[in-house]
This record gives sequence, C-alpha cells and structure tokens, in this order.
Amino acid sequence: MAGVIARRARRQSVFRWIVLVVLGIFFLLPLAAMVEFSTRDSSTWPLLVHWSQLTEKYPDLTDGILQSLGQAALTAVLMLVLLVPTAIWVRLRLPKVRRLIEFLCLLPLTIPAIVLVVGLAPVYAWVNYFLGGSSLTLVFAYAVLVLPYSYRAIDAGLSAIDVKTLAEAARSLGSGYAKVMWSVVLPNIRSAVLSAAFLTVALVLGEFTIASLLNRTNLQVVLVLVGKNSATVSVAVSFVALLLAFVLLMLLSLFEKRSVKGSKGAS
Repeated sequence: MAGVIARRARRQSVFRWIVLVVLGIFFLLPLAAMVEFSTRDSSTWPLLVHWSQLTEKYPDLTDGILQSLGQAALTAVLMLVLLVPTAIWVRLRLPKVRRLIEFLCLLPLTIPAIVLVVGLAPVYAWVNYFLGGSSLTLVFAYAVLVLPYSYRAIDAGLSAIDVKTLAEAARSLGSGYAKVMWSVVLPNIRSAVLSAAFLTVALVLGEFTIASLLNRTNLQVVLVLVGKNSATVSVAVSFVALLLAFVLLMLLSLFEKRSVKGSKGAS
C-alpha cells in the first residue's frame, strides 16, 4: 500500500513539473522574443532610461505613460472610495441587498468593452462639456471596468472576518460607523484592499479598447501609434509594462502570504 502511494505521489510530482515547464515556456517564450526584437536596435533601451531624451524624441509616448499612470492611480482611489464603504455598509446594515450589489458589480464582466463604449459615449459627451476632453476623465469608465475584480477581492476579505461582531464591539465602546469602518474593519481587510488596488492598476495599464474608441490617450493607444514608426521602442515599452504588472502581482502575492502568516502567528 505504501509503495502504491509513493508511486502515485511521484507521478503527481512529475506531472506538476511537466505542467510548470510547459506553462513556463508558453509564457516566457513571447517575452524572450520581445527582448530579442527590442535589442536589435542598440539605441532602444538606453533611450528608455533617459527620460529627457525619450520625451524629446517621442513626446506622445511619455505623455501616454504619464496619462496611464495618472489614470491608474485615480481609478484605484475612486474605486476604493466608492466600493469599500459600500461593501462594508451592505454587510453591516443591508445584508438583504448584498446579492443585488454583487450582481451589479459583476455585470461589466458580461458586457464587451465595445458595447460599454456605445453606452458611455453619450455620458462622455456631458463629461466633455463639464470637465473637458482630458484623458484623465477615462477614470470614470475604468472604475466601471474594474468593478468585478475589485469587488471580488474586497468581498473575499470581508468574508474572511466577522464584520458584524467587530462592528458591534466597536459600537458598544461608543464608536460611530465612520470610525468602525476606518479604525476597525479597514485594518482587517488591508490585504484585500491592496489586492483590489493592484488589480486595478494592472488592468488600467493594459486597457486599449475604451481609450481608443473614446479618442483618449493612454499608454496602449500611444504604443500602437509609435509602433508604426518604431516597432522596437513600442515592443520595449510593452515589455516594461508587462514586467510592471508582473511585479505588482508578485508583491500582492507576497503581501498576502505575509498577512496569512501574521494572522496565524497572532492566533
């Protein structure tokens, strides 16, 4: 019996390694191709290091990078300001509408981006009228786009703690609802909030369809335009953007592991 279990464990281990190797080749081979292609022009990577030279030669590219970073930061802030208090309030005061809120937050997953643009175009006509045509106004569309992923992350964090008991204990000590949210619940879902923020940044940095169809500027739109004249620069910047998203997700994973270890140690 022990021999059968050992052979099964060895087969499972071999199968896992085969899967990891195949997936590693599948994901790393395109990245290696991007590096090889972008280094064919020896001036590409040194140019990316010198921001002033990059701005002088490709002003649209640096503008697209700054626009995307601003959009990512503002979208993350707007999403957290809207979603975190709403999710906590629903858990504490309106548990019967939780399914409705979940349905509304997950709805953008079922709607293609091009259909979202058709619905958002009339709204953005008014946005242009009141706020102008700045690319930062894409924040409102992106806040809708990231709702499903951000909601899932925050809802998972709230499900991992006893929100009602914590809130009732804080209320019995004289805390108001604002203090309960800020000082009691929020510190306990810190990893979930960071997860939602990191996912938002990664999604916004890679978004193309909405920005292109609404005639706004972001990194992906500019990369398409730059690629028509300098493919190596476009590929190099795309590679850096992928690495940034990968680093964000790795930091998220490490933070979650540290939070789990900390909670186990505290218990």
